[in-house]
Amino acid sequence: MRTIRQLRAWHLLGYGAALAALAGLLEWMDFRHAMHRWSTEFYVLAVALVFTALGLWLGNRLTARPRGPSFERNDAALAGLGISARELEVLEQIAGGASNKLIARRLDISPNTVKTHVARLLVKLEAGNRTEAVSKARALDLLP
Repeated sequence: MRTIRQLRAWHLLGYGAALAALAGLLEWMDFRHAMHRWSTEFYVLAVALVFTALGLWLGNRLTARPRGPSFERNDAALAGLGISARELEVLEQIAGGASNKLIARRLDISPNTVKTHVARLLVKLEAGNRTEAVSKARALDLLP
């Protein structure tokens, strides 16, 4: 099973290859125009179409999609990351905006235990802070 970091590396390599191919296409089109095989109007139209297609693809890729009416937790990701039931409860409280003290009161545990759970969650989700952990958990369908 690939980790989040490995998947991110594969995405970066894929996007890099796509951008290299796009740059190559634009250079080829520029060469065709420079050799007077294409008229200026056709060249401008071709470049506009390439960038329009790129803009439509990026807009579709970056636009947030609404979730379906029912939420199904990704149990495979929970097991793969090794997140315990108590850590999941803490993560849900974090997503609700609760502080460590409030989480401790709600779950009837000590604040130090909450700090330990938060630290473990940050490591397991490979996150730098609580906000990033919640974002990654939502991306993995661990949280609604």
